This record gives sequence, C-alpha cells and structure tokens, in this order.
Amino acid sequence: MSTPPLKRPIIGIVAGDPNGIGPEILVKAWASKALHPGCRPLVIGSTPVIEQAIRLVGAPLLVRSLADGVALPADCGDDVGRIDVLESAAFPVAAIHHGQDTAAAGAVSGAWLDHADRLARSGVLAGTVMGPISAKAMDMAGVLSSIASHKPGHEAAYLLLRSGALVIAHLTDHLPLREVSAAITRAAVSTLIGKLAEAMALWGLGAGRIGVAGFNPHASGLEEKNEIAPAIDQARAAGIDVDGPISPDSIFRHCIEGRYSAVIAMYHDQGHIAIKTWGFAGNNVVFLGPPYPHTTVAHGVAYDLAGTGQADHSMIQNAILNAASLAAGRGFY
Repeated sequence: MSTPPLKRPIIGIVAGDPNGIGPEILVKAWASKALHPGCRPLVIGSTPVIEQAIRLVGAPLLVRSLADGVALPADCGDDVGRIDVLESAAFPVAAIHHGQDTAAAGAVSGAWLDHADRLARSGVLAGTVMGPISAKAMDMAGVLSSIASHKPGHEAAYLLLRSGALVIAHLTDHLPLREVSAAITRAAVSTLIGKLAEAMALWGLGAGRIGVAGFNPHASGLEEKNEIAPAIDQARAAGIDVDGPISPDSIFRHCIEGRYSAVIAMYHDQGHIAIKTWGFAGNNVVFLGPPYPHTTVAHGVAYDLAGTGQADHSMIQNAILNAASLAAGRGFY
C-alpha cells in the first residue's frame, strides 16, 4: 500500500538584510535540494539580490521573477533548480554593501517582512521565514517591521526556541532584568500558557504537558505566589495540562527527560542559556502569536562573512523546514 504524498505548503522566505549573509545562505539551502520534499518555497524580495547571491555562492540555479498582485503560478516553488522570487520592494545590486549597516537595507528588510506577513494573513502563504536582519539598519531607516519587532500584526508575540526535546517559550525577551518582575503578571502568564497550548495542538505537537518556570531561586517569591501560580490554576481550570511554578534550576532538565513537552521561561537568558547549552547548533526559533508559523534563525547578519559565500546555511534550512512541517501539522521537523 503506497504512502500518500506529504502536504507541501507554500512557505514565504525573506532572506533578511541584503548586506548580510541572508541571501547567500538562502541560496545554499535551496541548492541543497532539501527544501522541496516538504514545501514549495517562495522568496519574498528582489530578484537582483538573489541573483547576486547565486553568483557569490556559485550555485547552478536560475531565477524566475513573479509579479506582485498577480496570482501565483500553479508550479510556484516546484522547480528545485529555479528560485521563484515574488517581487516586493526593489533593491538593486548597486545598493548592496556587504558588511555595512545602511538605511536602505534596513528599509527594504522591513518592507519585505511586512509584505510576507500580509501574504500569510491573506492565506497566500502557509508560513513564513525571516532571514537574519540588522536592527541597527532598520533603526537607521526609521522603520520597525511588525514581524521583526516580535509583535506581528495586532497580537502579542512570544519567542519559542527548540533544540531536540527541549522546547522553551519566553514570557519576555529583550527586557532589562530590573523590568522583568513587573512584566510577570497573572494575565501575561495566562495568555502565554493559552497561546502555547493552542499552538501545540495546531502544529501537530499534541496536547502535551507544559511546565512553567519560576522567576526566583527555587520558585519561591512574590512573583510565583501572586502572579505565576494563580495563572497556572486558571489554565488548569480551562483544561490545560500545565505544571508549576517549578524551580528554574531543574525544569529544563525535566523537559529534556520528557516530563514536559514545553517549558515557559520568564525572561531571555533564563531560556536562552538552557537551550544554547543543551544544543546550540540544532536550535530553531518560532514566534508564538501570528495565526501562521513564523520561524527565523538564531544568528545575526554575520557581516564578517557577508559577500564571501562561506556562511553556514544549516540554520535557515532548518527554519524553512520547520515552518513547512508546522504549517502542515506534522510537528517540528
């Protein structure tokens, strides 16, 4: 009996800042031929940027330019040897300055990201991937993409990191430690528990148990008593299988050992240190919040490597494959 073909959703990929390594690693991931069995990849950007990256990498790939506002062709993303580029904001080769932050690159990064978000929300794309961006370049341009700011669309968004068995959603991200305590509220914790449980079911991860880390040593403090524990009780009453607050020095090991399907960390370093110590090379980044899978890489623009064609493409390849697998309800890649 033959196995039915896997669902191949259309995944929109924004290569990131054109002055960084994003376009190069995207081209290398495409040339690996690993993307197409699980999805139909589509680049949101500008053809000259991708053609320049192909020359730098030396990949035997063609480019097909697709006009915005026109229905995608039936064979979109089907040809392994041809990169389909949906023309968004234009960016000529002359504007590429590898290794430099420029306002032009920051502006186009934001425009491409917001275009991908609109297409996903309209149903054209089943998921999106954000290549490495430069926050400095975007700041120079005076733009703040809704996706890049971790607040896609109109809803709050949360960073979720995964490496093997360890899955960590972060209540706060780039927030100074002195401000984290005030951000730990019953409403905030409750919202994140609900979003995580909903996403796990939608993405095909099942209704596994969620563990919630405490904020203080041994999960013993006012934040746990007044905010975290009541939020957990509220989630349990709603039928969510959640446990905590649990001492942050042990909860991540419990997840690795299979006691929890995912853990909620209270702040950036609490979760990031755990994930990068456990398995840095294989980690994946997903945003909780948008109504579609949105993934990204766990590295920056690597200006020291930009323009050399030598940057490693494994993380963006995994980001694309994870977006496709989650969009198809197959769980993590």
